[in-house]
Amino acid sequence: MAVSGIGGVFFRAKDPDALLEWYRIHFGVTMEGYEPWRQAAGPTVFMPFASNTDHWPDSKQWMINFRVTELDKLLSALRDAGIAVTTNPDWDTPETGKFARIQDPEGNPVELWEPPVE
Repeated sequence: MAVSGIGGVFFRAKDPDALLEWYRIHFGVTMEGYEPWRQAAGPTVFMPFASNTDHWPDSKQWMINFRVTELDKLLSALRDAGIAVTTNPDWDTPETGKFARIQDPEGNPVELWEPPVE
């Protein structure tokens, strides 16, 4: 018997309702009652990192990565909303795609990933 996918991402928040609203506004991630957000089929990476990784702040135990389309358009909208965006051309490759990083209002790291076109 194998796992068929990730069923959820659960984490503590100082203001869960406000944080969920922020994710709804900027990424369309919703949770109406107990009706889950439906995501598009595609690759999901499940990867533990070394405890001393510098991929995200060491004060945070986890980082979520959202698979996106039209990354540049999304980054423009995030910047227009006053959200700091970090990009680095060294992160992007034809084999893995394009990446950017932000933080949510509670300082949780969020990576945005546009996979390469297949």
